[in-house]
Amino acid sequence: MSMLPTSPSEFSGLDCLSTGAMVLDADDRIHYVNPAAETLLGVSGALLVANPADHVFERSPELRAAIRTARSEQETVIEYELDVAVSGHPPIRLGCSISPLDTPPQAVLIEMRAVDPHLRIARLEQARLQQEANRDLLRNLAHEIKNPLGGIRGAAQLLEYELPRESLREYTQVIIKESDRLQSLMERLLTPHRMPRFGAVNIHEVLERVRSLILAETPSVTLRRDYDVSLPEIRADAEQLIQATLNIARNAVQAMHGQGEIVFRTRVARQITLESRRYRLGMRVEIIDNGPGIPEDIREQIFYPLVSGREGGSGLGLAVAQTLIAQNHGTIDCESRPGHTVFSIFLPLPT
Repeated sequence: MSMLPTSPSEFSGLDCLSTGAMVLDADDRIHYVNPAAETLLGVSGALLVANPADHVFERSPELRAAIRTARSEQETVIEYELDVAVSGHPPIRLGCSISPLDTPPQAVLIEMRAVDPHLRIARLEQARLQQEANRDLLRNLAHEIKNPLGGIRGAAQLLEYELPRESLREYTQVIIKESDRLQSLMERLLTPHRMPRFGAVNIHEVLERVRSLILAETPSVTLRRDYDVSLPEIRADAEQLIQATLNIARNAVQAMHGQGEIVFRTRVARQITLESRRYRLGMRVEIIDNGPGIPEDIREQIFYPLVSGREGGSGLGLAVAQTLIAQNHGTIDCESRPGHTVFSIFLPLPT
């Protein structure tokens, strides 16, 4: 067993850093924690030192995996955003850099910094504007396609009546059925365009409606509730919220092939920015599933129209959901890894 010196004085230079710093010994026990790390984690270093990192960060699998990778590969691992939870404390969003040290041997340095919420909000807003531009383009295309599509279908029906042999009608049926399929696609592209009808909405009634629909469609899935019943009513379009939440939940069911667990969770969100406006209080609605996760190559484009990780998927469900939530002055965020995908809907609470 290789241990670091019992006194952390050799790391005292890290005390002045504004970023959090933590040193692990060769056995992954915490040897040193600087004051900035204590502030970030909300835990005294005296309670952390000498404890195994796997125990302290038991609820932080991404961080533990990064530590293992840094050790095995002997190179720095950088995680720009991950949830770090210490013991019984709630998780916080941090950026971490994990580096193996030459001196002392087999030690590991973890640098931690808070993720700037303003940068995260700006990124989400930029993505929303880009996606809105894409949707406008698709709506215009849908309008252009819709009229000639009706003409093609009508002509195929007339031709069917004139064909001399029944066997030839299978060709006109292909034209009619494919026209109907494309017509349905165009309608789905245009559906979110209607303006919302605002009224008093209880978010838990919305979620219970979606829960009933999901269980009726797929009884094999487990759907668990974790509600903050103290949340007040909001001004929103109930039907649009139902449709948006249903689209997300259906995506989860399809990703899990109808076998798995979905959790509906509601919480208060404090000091949030929606549509460039700051709200002291907001609402966070989470749809969590334990499916395979979103493929990494499309993770940044999942809200774009016609982007789908499922064979045969139209790629419209999440794009429509985001449009509907935006019309209710909210936004959607997503975090995903294998076994744990969370779609978070943020909505303003009345002041």
